[in-house]
Amino acid sequence: MFHCIWRSSHSSAPGPLVRFLALSNHRPTSVFCCPTKAFTWRAIMSHNKRKASSSAAKEPSAKQPKLAPMKEEKKERAEGWLQEHVRQQRAEEKDMKFNKKRLRFVSDTEKIKQGSEGVLYWMSRDHRVQDNWAMVHAQRLAVKENLPLHVCVCLLVPKSELSTLRHYSFMLKGLKEVAKKCSSLNIQFHLLRGSAGDVLPGFVSDRSLGAVVTDFSPLREPLQWLEDVKKKLPKDVPLIQVDAHNIVPCWVASPKLEYSARTIRGKITKLLPEFLTQFPPVEKHPYTASGAAKPVDWDKTLASLQVDRTVGEPEWATPGTKAGMAMLESFIDVRLKQFDTKRNDPNAAALSQLSPWIRFGHLSAQRVALQVERSGKSAGHSVSSFIEELVVRRELTDNFCFYNKKYDSVEGAYEWAQKTLKDHAKDKRPYLYTREQLEKAKTHDKLWNGAQYQMVTEGKMHGFLRMYWAKKILEWTSSPEEALSIALYLNDRYELDGQDPNGFVGCMWSICGIHDQGWAERPVFGKIRYMNYKGCLRKFDVARFEKKYTPKNL
Repeated sequence: MFHCIWRSSHSSAPGPLVRFLALSNHRPTSVFCCPTKAFTWRAIMSHNKRKASSSAAKEPSAKQPKLAPMKEEKKERAEGWLQEHVRQQRAEEKDMKFNKKRLRFVSDTEKIKQGSEGVLYWMSRDHRVQDNWAMVHAQRLAVKENLPLHVCVCLLVPKSELSTLRHYSFMLKGLKEVAKKCSSLNIQFHLLRGSAGDVLPGFVSDRSLGAVVTDFSPLREPLQWLEDVKKKLPKDVPLIQVDAHNIVPCWVASPKLEYSARTIRGKITKLLPEFLTQFPPVEKHPYTASGAAKPVDWDKTLASLQVDRTVGEPEWATPGTKAGMAMLESFIDVRLKQFDTKRNDPNAAALSQLSPWIRFGHLSAQRVALQVERSGKSAGHSVSSFIEELVVRRELTDNFCFYNKKYDSVEGAYEWAQKTLKDHAKDKRPYLYTREQLEKAKTHDKLWNGAQYQMVTEGKMHGFLRMYWAKKILEWTSSPEEALSIALYLNDRYELDGQDPNGFVGCMWSICGIHDQGWAERPVFGKIRYMNYKGCLRKFDVARFEKKYTPKNL
């Protein structure tokens, strides 16, 4: 993820991050899960060599006042330092204005219902209290009307192979932390069982709530939930959506489907000074609801869910915002300095590992960006490389899924890609594997088997290998359609950060050439970018990875 050094919207001066991104025009070497994507910054580095006094080093002009310098951080910081720093930063922004460009009205009515008894934040994608623009707006709306604030989550488990203990345990344990935080702030938390369209409108009517605020997801299921709620919600109750997931709201960054990072980078960069700001705090709510929320037995709730319990919880990832902040802290202190040079090495501890917490909304990408830039200055190019991934590449995936309704289909690929895949659909494959064989890591390729085994056992495959992994599925299955279906199934079933725009776009990039260009034509792949085992040998110590992760029974 990433961060920048300007502190709030009070300053219009573009920071080094904005200027650096404006110069970049590099191609990716990884596209999965922004914290694990990789890029090459040769163009920027060569630019800096040619022009030592680049715009990124210029002093702000008179119209762009220089920000007060940060106090130099001590080399050795006590564990937990980040939480306190962030708390202080929020306190300083208590009176910060909410940028109304972050919201859009889904309903026809925009005024809160008069005579109502509260405001509701329907928490859907972003499961956290602080650093959440939807929560901030909901609280301020409630305070303005002298009303209590409620938060609800609608829990529905689809009957699917993708509904696993791994995902639902992570989600519920994060929500348990949210409920506890809400209680301490005099905000009622409600866990509703069922589809949002079925349970939320009645909940609003029963509680006489005057407005519903929700967060944003570009995926078809959440968008359908939003439409269902809109249809059934009382017509005099406004439904307001706030993009609390992206730094630049998806509909503000671009009104259309962008072709690649190159076409969206400038648009996002231009808007960062306005949107990449600090957060005001969500404070103890001054108005108390008349009736108490039904208490949640979290252990009983988790035990009652009809999920596949064979896909268990990984030991390395503790759910919740607190744990996410601890992982961010360790990234800044330990791994960030290695990110620029070691991020493509699956044997190196160089990645942020933050994607699960961002995917479930336990951690704000905007907060990550702010802290990496603010606290990781000594990491050099690693900061800029990482921020490019979090800002441009990650938000590009939301753009793709929001404006392309076929974001998980070969039909959603560019015309050139569809044509080349069709032209080579009947090419002879060197190997053919079934979904079951792939799922059980039973191929001839020890590296691929190790990557698959890492994903199944740990819930997170290294980002560089995720590209190799997906491209080999294309090479070893009977058709592009089958390859994409299997890749998405495996990714969404086992990856802790699965069922997310990053995963959809990662598979579509690897198999269908999304956000990429045509390459030299070859069998099976056509003009889709190719990767092979020999290329991995040049990148990292393959034998070391295979020794650690290849299943022993193979």
